[in-house]
Parts: sequence; structure tokens; C-alpha cells
Amino acid sequence: MQKLVIEGGTPLFGEIITQGAKNAVLPVLAACVLCEGKVMLRNCPCISDRYASARILSALGAKVTAEGNSLAADCSDLSSDDISSSLMKTMRSSIIFMGALLGRTGKCTLCYPGGCNLGPRPIDMHISAMRKMGAVISDEYGVISCTAPEGLKGCRHSLSFPSVGATENIMLAAVTAEGETVISNAAREPEICCLGDFLRACGAKISGDGGGRIAIEGVKKLTPPPEPFEIIPDRIAAATYISCAACAGGELLIRDCAPAHLEAVIPVFEQMGCRLRVFGSNIYIYKKGRLKAADTIRTMVYPGFPTDAQAILMAPLCTAEGTTVFVENIFENRYRHADALCRMGADIRAEGKVAVVTGVPHLYGTVTEAPDLRGGAALVCAALGAMGTTEISGISYIDRGYEEIEQVLSSAGAKISRMTEEKQ
Repeated sequence: MQKLVIEGGTPLFGEIITQGAKNAVLPVLAACVLCEGKVMLRNCPCISDRYASARILSALGAKVTAEGNSLAADCSDLSSDDISSSLMKTMRSSIIFMGALLGRTGKCTLCYPGGCNLGPRPIDMHISAMRKMGAVISDEYGVISCTAPEGLKGCRHSLSFPSVGATENIMLAAVTAEGETVISNAAREPEICCLGDFLRACGAKISGDGGGRIAIEGVKKLTPPPEPFEIIPDRIAAATYISCAACAGGELLIRDCAPAHLEAVIPVFEQMGCRLRVFGSNIYIYKKGRLKAADTIRTMVYPGFPTDAQAILMAPLCTAEGTTVFVENIFENRYRHADALCRMGADIRAEGKVAVVTGVPHLYGTVTEAPDLRGGAALVCAALGAMGTTEISGISYIDRGYEEIEQVLSSAGAKISRMTEEKQ
């Protein structure tokens, strides 16, 4: 078991290069299943979720090699369509292998996915969509068996909620299905566009991704892109490092971060009193003095304020002058970090969808544990600005989405180190 030890109170100065997007690389790795040949990817973040996806590909018979942020996956000779329970439970996004395997082999066996405990995230929409396309699916004792005896057929899907995962799964299943597939009320996230760009590079016929209506005309097969495909920057990682500067003070240049993907987040930091400048693909942040409370923050589907940034923005607002109200509209169980922040001295009252944060003069270092991926990142942000030393355990959650977070922050002057916890 490892922990992060953070000595707060040191302003940050320097540059941070934004890692590749966690939520973009995972569906692209699943999409490699559809290609008969060697796919080359660049800007793949070195995070545990990437490794988990690579292990799934290897278990299916793919040949996966990686060097730093470059990865190659050759799915020419798949030997299995069965994903074990232990592999499925490593992350929530493992469910998107359903659409990819049905599209490639016409069958698959998997179980319910794992990941952070953020409340109910049913996969009913995924299963319903696959059935509508001709898949026969049985669900017994948590094992999902899928077959498409007559192949998948294109059809129209109208999603009751613009689910990112369901949109991705339908896209993966539809690119080699017979006929046209139309997804109405589709998710619009940049990660959807990244998947669309990758599939088009492989020969898929897709239009409308990034909007509410995606049209897909099935093709017989996909082939690897002629050039290495580059994963987009991680907008949530970029927001996290901006928040680190907002908590600790100082000035940072966040490079290669696709500012257009952060248009719902940047104004909140500006309301708080941070000075931000956007130029090209970079964001500069300068913070000095006490922050101010922000207007009510309501999480929404893209292009609204992202639920993944809710905890991250709550950390600096714990010491802002005034009161900020959060309304969480996406997940039911996404204030688990509030108790940990309160142990650091924050004044947070959370009930149901609403959390009220009243700023206090200072937070204080303590011994705490990451409750989930983004909650863990919020604790890192808070610890950088707190008085004293904070020890954060359970950092396997943080490693799911952040590439060597202690090294990245150390390069900007933070006093942070990774240590092995002593066994009791």
C-alpha cells in the first residue's frame, strides 16, 4: 500500500504538460478490437486504467506493447471473446468492450463492471441498445452472455439520457453493423469526438459526433489508421492542476490542454479571483491572496459543468471568502470527499444533491484516505494549500486517472512524495 505525503503552504511555479485523456484512451483501446491489424496510439497516459484495458486486450488474444506514452495493439488474431470477472471489475468503462466484441466476433461473455463507487450507474441502456441491434443477451448471476446470430443490424436509438458510455458502445457496435444507425440525444463530450475521429481514421462512416445526433453507416471491416493516432488532452487533469494552483497559490502554465474543452470550468476560477489567460492550447493561472466564493455550481452533461470537476473545484472553495452551493445532477454518491475535507477543517454541509461550502480561513493537514478518483485528486489540491502535512492513503484511486501526480506537482515546486505505508 502506498500513500502521498504533502507538506502544504508552498506556492507552485512552472509549467505542466497535460497528459492524454483517460476517458478518451479507454474507448479507443476498446475500438482496437474492431481492427484487423496493428494500431499505433500516441499520448496514451500512463495510468492504471490504461494498463487494465491493455490486460483485457491481451486476454482476448491481442498483442499489446507499450513504450512510455506510445502503445501498439494488434488484434489480428483474437483467441477469446470472454472477459473475466477480475478484469471487468477493474474499471467502469470495461463495459464498452461489449459493443466492440459484438461488432468483431458476434458474441461475448462478460460481467458487470467495477470502478469508483459513485452511486448507481446501470448498464440497462447498453443492453437495451445491443438487443435493439439484434443481439440476444442473457444475464444470470452477474454474467452477461451476448450473441448476434444474424449479425448486428443498424437501427435508430433515442437515449433517455445522453450517456457517454452508452453512446460509445452503440458507436462501436454500429460501425460494422448492417445498414444505418442513428443515435439521438447522444453524448457530446470531446471524448466522443476523439472516438469518432479514431473510427473514421479506421474507415468507419460516422457523422454528427459532438452534436446530439450521430449517424453511422456500417462498413464490412475496419483497418488500422496509416499514421499513429493521437489521444486528446485530459481536460479534467488540466482542471485539477489549475485547482492545485488555486489552492497553493503561485503561477502555472498548463500546456497542451485544449482550453475549448474547459469553457464551463474556466469562468468559475475567474469568479474565485484567479487570473487566467488562454493562448493557443495553453492556460496560464496566477493566484495570490484569498479566493472568493463562486456562483452556484450545477453539474451537467457536456458542454455544462462536468461532474468529474465538482470535487476538484470544491477544494479551493473550502477556503474562499463566502459561501458556494454545489448541485450534483449526474451521480447520486459524489460528495464522499466532503467528509475528508471537513477533517481538514472545511465547513461543508451535504445532503442529497446539494452541498453548501462556507469558506474558512485555513485548512489543516491530517491523515486521510482517497474515497474515489476525483475525490482523491481534490484531497491533493486541498493538501497543497493546507497548513501542515497531509497523508493520503488509498491512492490507487488517484493512479487510475493521473500520471505520476507526485512527479508532475514536484516539478512545479510542490512538496509531495509517494511513500510505502508500513504494515500494521
